[in-house]
Amino acid sequence: MFRYEELKAQPRKFLSLTSLTVAEFEDLLPAFEKAYLKRYPASKTKTGKARKRKAGAGRKGSLESIEQKLLFALVYQKTYPLQSVAWALPGD
Repeated sequence: MFRYEELKAQPRKFLSLTSLTVAEFEDLLPAFEKAYLKRYPASKTKTGKARKRKAGAGRKGSLESIEQKLLFALVYQKTYPLQSVAWALPGD
């Protein structure tokens, strides 16, 4: 898996994977964090219901930092359309 801390030291690779420079990524990060926390508040469950227990228990996700979450979303958005186009080729 790509790690943000390692990838930001490689600007060309970062650009090819995300279509953003490291500076553009860091400019986008505060807006992404605000939107992410609004969509997934710690006081509610995934389904939007109020938590019965304190947040933090259970299995920890592999995308712990907000930088990793944004990096994953950007790489996914850049590469997934290529897969969907490949499946839509005529003659299959």
